[in-house]
Amino acid sequence: MVVSRQIPSRQHLPHGIPSWVPMGACYFITICATPKGRNQLTVPTVARGIAESFMFNANRRVWWLELLLIMPDHLHALMKFPPEPGIGKAISDCKHYLARTQDIEWQRDFFEHRLRNDENRMAKAHYIRMNPVRSGLVCAPEEWPFVWTFGSTGECSNPRPGRIARGVGS
Repeated sequence: MVVSRQIPSRQHLPHGIPSWVPMGACYFITICATPKGRNQLTVPTVARGIAESFMFNANRRVWWLELLLIMPDHLHALMKFPPEPGIGKAISDCKHYLARTQDIEWQRDFFEHRLRNDENRMAKAHYIRMNPVRSGLVCAPEEWPFVWTFGSTGECSNPRPGRIARGVGS
């Protein structure tokens, strides 16, 4: 007897900020390129374009950026969002812009997780910074050139990515 299984369809994730979430909540964001494993993002000109787009949106108050780290096929960020345009529209608009200007093929949607306290934020920042180390791209997190941190006034620690890290090709 053959049992037919229906494959579940992928659902769109809701990315709205609930009304009970306090203004200024920090989110851990992951955005992936497709296909997985292909370096689209750490090509220096593309990484610079991504960073400039994220900083441009921060300057326009589309979001507030605390940390941005670009890996070959995905990026991580710690960010805050105002109610308008909100998380979903802000990220979607940025992905569309970067797809058009940097020729990036993005996976549909993105992952977001609201951080509930400073301890959680510090743990996520450490996780993000260790990502290139865990992937074997560098030996220490400070060797990774595709990372930007932002202070409370929006100043950026690395306005231009430097060299290509060991193991990351074009």
